[in-house]
Amino acid sequence: MRFMPGLFILSALLSPLAHAELIDEVNDRGELRIALDGNSPPFNFTKDGKLTGFEIELGELLAQELDLQPSFISTTETDLMQGVESDKYDIALNHIAVTAELKKQLDFSEPYIYAKAQWIAHSEQQPLPEADEEGGLAVALAIPFQKGNPAFQGLLDRALERIKADGRLSALSQKWFSVDASKPPKP
Repeated sequence: MRFMPGLFILSALLSPLAHAELIDEVNDRGELRIALDGNSPPFNFTKDGKLTGFEIELGELLAQELDLQPSFISTTETDLMQGVESDKYDIALNHIAVTAELKKQLDFSEPYIYAKAQWIAHSEQQPLPEADEEGGLAVALAIPFQKGNPAFQGLLDRALERIKADGRLSALSQKWFSVDASKPPKP
């Protein structure tokens, strides 16, 4: 019994080391769990009983670049962030704009697309007003994942960079939005 306090102190010191990096968990599983709402055309939606859209195809490309199988999970908008934060999902790919509030609870990839604000108004929100007739207000969309996973972030960002560099992201954007939204808008 006299060794118990020492064991408690030792286990408290080692517990952060026992938590596996997200990339290790994902690799062990062999799949990337991707949460989305499944009801936001052209980003992600169900057609003929199958998920499709820009973010579905992007998720497939990301999983391929990471040498993983994509596993898409349709869920509610509320569950997306809570599920990513609690490790229920690895990422959310649901046209999410990075905000200061979200950065407190999750980490984010580099932006994958720059969308007009009115494109991404969620079902319970009113569309945001356009800043001008020509371009509208553009927001950077990124991929949230559980905080404290720098190796996962590095691999995710490099995968996105390869998809951008070889033109696949641009082509995907042209296919679904009829514009190349993969680059920031010019001022």
